[in-house]
Amino acid sequence: MLSYQHEYHAGNHADVLKHAVFVRVLQALAGKDKPLRVLDAHAGSGLYDLGSREARRHAEHAGGIARVLAAADPPPALVPYLEAVRACNGGRSLRRYPGSPWLAHSLLRPADHLVLMELHPRALGMLRRLYGRDPQVHVHERDSFEGLPALLPPPERRGLVLIDPSYELKDDYARVTGLLADCHRRWPTGVFLLWYPLVRGRAGERLPARVAALGMRRVYHIAIEVEGRGFDGMRGSGMLAVNLPFGLDTELAALAPWLWRTLATQGRGGPRAGWLVPE
Repeated sequence: MLSYQHEYHAGNHADVLKHAVFVRVLQALAGKDKPLRVLDAHAGSGLYDLGSREARRHAEHAGGIARVLAAADPPPALVPYLEAVRACNGGRSLRRYPGSPWLAHSLLRPADHLVLMELHPRALGMLRRLYGRDPQVHVHERDSFEGLPALLPPPERRGLVLIDPSYELKDDYARVTGLLADCHRRWPTGVFLLWYPLVRGRAGERLPARVAALGMRRVYHIAIEVEGRGFDGMRGSGMLAVNLPFGLDTELAALAPWLWRTLATQGRGGPRAGWLVPE
């Protein structure tokens, strides 16, 4: 499906959770000298203009990144992400929102590589304009459900995979579970981040249990709901982290309630954080 355009949702509460975890995990992995490969399976456009017609239609960033930037005393896990967002805007007012490709690229070291996979023509064109001449970035016009397993394991022994499809199709929840299982078999030492939305129906709620049943070890779960269960839309989202770097569980456990308090509508919903599958 090529109908989804993230321009309408850039910087919303789901982006905040997803990208805060993504940046902190990548920063932790970069703390060791050995090179990394970062694979973004559903890259999107990489950079979003919050003044565009699409972004202004619902102004979802106002209830997401704008609210977080204005809040006091962010937890340590959130600081690297906020620094990246401010750097993307040159320290000025919030006009642009960095997607996962921009965030990953901002943390690359000279020996690291970034793989971006995208099919939507508009998003693909933007990625090529941003990174088409960068030797550290490899842009693939390729379906991640087919292409991602084919690229694993990478030449580097260490790295991170972000999987965050749009979930436009009902069977995406089952397909993404199979994709994660296949990728983990090919690269058992890689770190995998799987994002999922919480919307009407129970498919998203069932996803953590489906992942737990795969038999992988060291799987961490963090989620926030900012609306009640009767909300007609995306009421929250979650992240499943396979092979979460040591020590980050404590930081993420503090991140979830802070984000919920900052982003929730009138105290609705709630946070969750903890080991889905321990060591």
